[in-house]
Amino acid sequence: MHLARVIGRVVATRRITGLATEKLLLVRPLDEHGESAGNTLVACDIANSGLGDLVHICDGRESTLALAETYVPVDATIVGHVEQFEVQEDVGGSAQ
Repeated sequence: MHLARVIGRVVATRRITGLATEKLLLVRPLDEHGESAGNTLVACDIANSGLGDLVHICDGRESTLALAETYVPVDATIVGHVEQFEVQEDVGGSAQ
């Protein structure tokens, strides 16, 4: 799973059957500091997300497993909302 921010929506009137009822949103992947970390993705949304939401996404094969109809061609799926996250920089000491 990865962190991402919802930055827009996608309207597609013609889709394959397995995606007919799926909401599509644009998401920008984020790094552990909440900064942009990669290219914008189109993601299916099963978590009822909206513009500006901080979300976690699955990508690759796992992204299709979260959908009502599995094995449809998707690259990413929003699977939940993130209320807060915290990074602890030096957990367990430094390796030598």
